[in-house]
Order: sequence, then structure tokens, then C-alpha cells
Amino acid sequence: MDANKRERYKKISIELTRLAGGKENIQGVAHCATRLRIVLKDNDLADLKAMEDVDLAKGVFVAGDQVQIIFGAGLVNDVYEVFAEHNNMKNMSLSDLKTVANKKMNPLQRMIKALSDVFVDIMPGILAAALLTGLSGVLGNFEIVKSNDTLYGINRLINISSGAIFGFLPLAVAYSACKRFGGRPILGIVIGCIMLSNSLADAYAAAQGTVEVTTLRIFGLGVDLVGFQGGIIVALLMGFVTAKLDIFFEKKVPEVIRLLVSPLLTTLVGALLLFTLIGPAGRGLSSGITNILVWMTQNLGVFGYAVFSGLQQLVVITGLHHIFGAIEAQLLADTGRNFINPLMSVAIIAQGGAVLAYLILHRKNVKVRELCIPSFISVLFGITEPALFGINLRYRFPIIGGCVGGAFGGVIVYLTNLAALGFGTTVVPGIALADPAGNGYMNYIIAHAAAIAGGFFMTLVLGKFMDKAPVEETRAADIPSGEVQTENLNEAAMEAPQKEVFYAYAQGQMILMEEVKDETFANKVLGDGVAIIPETGNVYAPADGSIISVFDTKHAVCFASSCGTQILIHIGIDTVNLQGKYFQAHVQDGDQVKKGQLLISFDKEQIRKEGYDTVIPMIFTDLEEGRRLEASAPRKVHTDQVAAVIHQA
Repeated sequence: MDANKRERYKKISIELTRLAGGKENIQGVAHCATRLRIVLKDNDLADLKAMEDVDLAKGVFVAGDQVQIIFGAGLVNDVYEVFAEHNNMKNMSLSDLKTVANKKMNPLQRMIKALSDVFVDIMPGILAAALLTGLSGVLGNFEIVKSNDTLYGINRLINISSGAIFGFLPLAVAYSACKRFGGRPILGIVIGCIMLSNSLADAYAAAQGTVEVTTLRIFGLGVDLVGFQGGIIVALLMGFVTAKLDIFFEKKVPEVIRLLVSPLLTTLVGALLLFTLIGPAGRGLSSGITNILVWMTQNLGVFGYAVFSGLQQLVVITGLHHIFGAIEAQLLADTGRNFINPLMSVAIIAQGGAVLAYLILHRKNVKVRELCIPSFISVLFGITEPALFGINLRYRFPIIGGCVGGAFGGVIVYLTNLAALGFGTTVVPGIALADPAGNGYMNYIIAHAAAIAGGFFMTLVLGKFMDKAPVEETRAADIPSGEVQTENLNEAAMEAPQKEVFYAYAQGQMILMEEVKDETFANKVLGDGVAIIPETGNVYAPADGSIISVFDTKHAVCFASSCGTQILIHIGIDTVNLQGKYFQAHVQDGDQVKKGQLLISFDKEQIRKEGYDTVIPMIFTDLEEGRRLEASAPRKVHTDQVAAVIHQA
């Protein structure tokens, strides 16, 4: 690094340190391929807006309690070196930085983040089930669907599909939790299968007393052989325990018998804990919450109604909300009216109001729109899991806003003596169940309007104080800023041609950049491009050119074509965390390469097993004004097919 550059980076470091709240506010610093990552003692002391104007910075956001400043491939290495030296924090790895960031969180924050992480991976399944359930409910109300064999059959299949996904939700949660806490995901699936085994009595039927439950005696304890349908809390706990057991036995069991004995012990000990300790404790916790809420509605008047509708959606998180069906059935049998149904309904729509508020706060974020809109639609049909786990619980303050909105709706339900004449459906379809006595239909609409408005406005207010840039939407994708130095490029080669062709750099399915499941790539923050979902573990040169740099982690390579066009080929999403594991570089910095020459090879299957998306974006980082990218249409591609063309205006 020459003296002029070092002096420039020193000025950047001094300015960043000042804007970060001084050296005493900086707890740790590291970098990935393109971003300087800083952990601060107090983020409120930092001027993030002013950081965006720092020399060479291309963007600033907070993700995972790290302040991340985008500088770009190559450049960030030099800035980091000077910044770390200035703050006496050399040689800190990304792993070290994450440890520091996690220590900043209090236990509740760590728990909520872990819960959010668990549900991120399984959210598409929950969303699909929710929308299918709503669709089935709507179609089932049409007489033509009931009377036509084909339409009835299709609707029945839709209903089966949606019910199946929710029926196996504890299995999905156990899988994702085991994966999140460092265990082998397949063992989480095994525990989930045990929880839902057909050798056990169905949990809902057992709660209603319609099936006979077998009881075993183990260590003097009575163990009821009842399944864990709807047992989300139990599944979360078992996923965590299974992961820790797996890690423990993998370390302790001798290598010669580890493959057979370690998973056996993990599954055996996990199953014993499930039936003797964790299962009963989880059930007790969930049932206690439910019983308390019901008691309040029956004994505390308007306050009880408000608390029930305000907190009812928290019961959904436990999975024990299904037990309300038995309580509603008993209410109808005893009184002919069901006041719990409208309370649950306003609680649901209030969470929808919170979703809409979050959408307004982040309306420019493509990923937020993609998640919020279908989640809100599912809320209209009475399904809140996508909204709860995908947005409201994930970002904390919307769940609070939704609960407050639910309480508003509960007050209206009490004051208007609103009740239902049945149970099993809520929100839009649920109006058909409302007791029409005393302007019941109008009161139903008013109560829901109050709930959605309360959830919406309370979330907006809380967002002013508690909102942060969405962590997952601004996830740490390693994207260059176009600041890569190219002093060694031939000057004559810098003359842009009228047309420059780039071929497929991997074999697989080409997709649009907008379809990449990462906010920074999809929004083309620092460059347009294309992406390929690979079928093999090889990445090739898309044109003749030279290697600017191969990252130390070997998951990305900066390349300059013979005409001087700079690109970044990035293998996978967040694969920087693998620290080079499963990657092998076949070229070095400064190498001259030909189209089709092997650049990087990687173990695609092992990377996927580690939980990483293996999509490979290719980003054009320095297209000058007047140069236009034309990406090929999505299709299967081989390395002899064109992926993109650069046109000169």
C-alpha cells in the first residue's frame, strides 16, 4: 500500500471512529469480502447517516448488531487494515466479531433472535399452508363448489395439502431449531418424527377425551403416550436439546464407532427427555398460558377481554391455540353463544394491521413487500403464522403493536356483547358466524376495524423508536462497490467495444438477479448482473481476461475482461462464513485466463448441507454511463452459451 493510499485510509479511519462514537465505543471490528463490520457498545452514539458520506463508503446499515459499511472488494481489505490499526484491534475474525455482537444482546434478545432464525428457513412452508387454508375456506362457502364433484375434489385436495403442512409443523420446527443450534438437521427431523408418531395418541383427540391414552412407567414416572401435534414450544426445546446432544456425543464418542453410536445416543437420550421432562414441561407451560387467558375473560370483565385478545396471538406461538376449539364447543353447548371466536378474530386482524404498518415503514424494500403482502392476505383468512414468525415476532416491535391493537378490538367485543354462533373460522370468512342479534354483523366489522387500526398505528408509533434496518433483508452478502483497483490493466484494453459477450460461468439454471434470495443482490445495490443455480461445483471464466483478486475465503473472485469490464463472481449466499471450507481456487491474483478456464471448484452438496444457498451471482460492478447490460432469459445453460451482453450506446 503506497503512502498516498494509506494517508487517505487513515483519514477515513479517523472519521469513522469519530462517527462511531469514539474508540471507547468500539468493541470489535472485522471485514468480509466487501464490508467493514464494527460492533459498538451503543449504536445510538453512532451517526450512521453521516457514515454514508464518508470517503469511498457506498452504504451503511446495521445487521445482526453489527454496523456494516460497504467499501467493496479489495478496497475493504486495505481500509480494514488501517482502521483496525488505528483502533488497536488487529486480527479479529468474523467469528470473533459475531461472538462480541452476541454478548451485546441480553438473554431475551438472544432468545428472540434464535426464535426468528429458526422460523426463517421454514417460512415458505408456513406461508403456503396459510394461503392454501384460506383458499380452501373461501371455496368451501360456494354452493357451486359443494355441488360440483370436480370442484369439490380439488378443494378437498387443497384442504388436505394445507392441513398436512400445519400438521407436521413441529417436525419442521425441530429440524430448523436443530440446524440453527449447530446439530445435524436430519436428527432434528428424526426427533420431529418421534413427536408425531402414529404410535402415539393424537394430542387434540386426547385433550377432548375421545381416545384412550396408554401410560408407561419409566424411572417411577408416569409417561403418557400422547403425540405433540401443535407443540411448537416442545419442538423448539427439542431441536435445541438434540443439537447440543449431537455436538456432545460427536466429541465424546471414539471416532471408530462414532458414525453408528453418536446418532443412536442422541436419538435415544433425546426421546427419553422428550417424554419424561421436556414434553410435559412444554405442555404445562403452553396449557398454563391458555388457561390463564380463558380465566381472565370469564372473571375480569372488559379488562379480561382486552388482555385475552391482546395476548391470544402469543398462544399461537406455542401451538396450543388449537385447544380453544374444545373450549368454544363447550361454550356453544352451554350457552349457545361463543364469545372467544370474535376475540381471537380481532387478535388476528390486529397482527395484520402491524404487518401493514411494517410494510409502510419499509415500502421501498422488495423483500419486505414480498413477505408482508402474502402474510397480510393469509391474515384475512384467519392464519397468522406467516405474519407472526415472518415479520412481527422477527422484528419485535410489530408484535407489540399487534397485541395492543388486539386489546382495542377486545374492548369493542365486550362493549357490544359480540359473539359467534359457531367456531372454526375467523376474520373475513368469520363474519358468517357472527350472532346477528343487536347489530352483530356491524359490530363485528367495527371491532375488526378498531383492531386493525390499533395494530397499524401503534406499530407505526413504536417503529419511530424501535425500528432498525431489517437484518435478514440487508443480510451480509459480499458485493463489491466498484472500487477495485485496476492499475495493471492494459490501457488499450479499457476502450469499451460496441458489444461485449459474457458466457455462462457455471452449468445450471440461469435466473434473474431479482430472484436471488438476498436483498443486496436482488436490489442490485452495487451492480446489475445475472445468477446461476449450479448443477456442478465448478466456476469458469465468462470471457478472456485477468484475475483481479481471489478472496482468501475462495468463495468469490474479482475478474476483469480483456476490455476492462469488472465483474464479481460470488459463490453462494453468506458463504464467507465457511472461511474457505469446501472451496478450491485454481487461479491466483494477476493470472491471465481464457474463456471457459476453471477458476474455482467447490463441494456444492457439502455447502448445502451446511445450510447455505449455492446460487452464483455474477455482478457487473463498474458499468459506465452509456453501457447497457442485456441479460439472457432464464433457462438451463452450459458454459458455451451466452449469459449476458454489454452494449455500448
